[in-house]
Amino acid sequence: MASGLVALLDDVAAIAKIAATSLDDVTAAAGKAGAKAVGVVVDDTAVTPGYAVGFTPDRELPIVFKIALGSLRNKFFFLLPGALVLSAFAPWAITPILMLGAAYLCFEGAEKIVEALNHEDHADEPGELALSSTELEKAKVTGAIRTDFILSAEIMAIALADVADRPMAIQAAALAVVGLGITIGVYGVVAMIVKMDDIGLHLAKGKRAATRGLGRGLVKGMPHVLDLLTKVGTAAMLWVGGGIIVHGLDHFGVSGLEHMIRRAAEFAGTLPVIGAITGWLATALASAVVGLILGGAIVGGLRVVRPHHRCLTPRA
Repeated sequence: MASGLVALLDDVAAIAKIAATSLDDVTAAAGKAGAKAVGVVVDDTAVTPGYAVGFTPDRELPIVFKIALGSLRNKFFFLLPGALVLSAFAPWAITPILMLGAAYLCFEGAEKIVEALNHEDHADEPGELALSSTELEKAKVTGAIRTDFILSAEIMAIALADVADRPMAIQAAALAVVGLGITIGVYGVVAMIVKMDDIGLHLAKGKRAATRGLGRGLVKGMPHVLDLLTKVGTAAMLWVGGGIIVHGLDHFGVSGLEHMIRRAAEFAGTLPVIGAITGWLATALASAVVGLILGGAIVGGLRVVRPHHRCLTPRA
């Protein structure tokens, strides 16, 4: 009896060890895959707060919550199963799909720059002005979830490309961890951003002068923060999109751009003390230039074909 119990405990210990190893594999794979998607995450975080702007304070968090639920639905009901099917039956398609999504990111980034230079504003279009607040909220949430689908698809594709050589169970678990972690992180930050002005107003009524000053600073500073987020999001679109295009071309044997950017980064990385930063900046800047050229070409082509073209995804 005792020997049977010992054997059972040995089996349990062995199973626990295997489970711990698998968990370590999932955590490591998810961490590495999630890090590769950071640029798209920055863009997602920068774009989303605009969808909650213009509503009463009591509706801001519910709107963010609805978009977050829609994002989870996108990832777990559509993108995760689709990614696993792709990995199992058409792994050769991962890189082309990544490049297609990257081209879209480049297009979006370039179009934002064109709109800013031409002072184009879509905020108060007649269709929006005719809607009630409930209808407008529904339209904004739907538009945000649709935009999130595109960004989430790129995040999941980037993550899948990094774990495609792992067993299917590890792939599924890693993609689930990446999807859940990124959604919580992005929409937690978004919720903080959209409520920051309300926090500022509350602090501005405080008894201490320092607290009131901090509150007034938050209220005055938030428009500048949102503007900065828009610019960061645009830059992230271009550098991530351009970088994926460069790596994709290298994957298909067109390696000239990849080698040029690598040499530039190596040269910039030789600077003392700040070499790691300047090397990364050189890579990001070169990738952004590639993204801007490609995105600009797509925007120009669309505006020739469709002179009254408006962006494919709803603006905040």
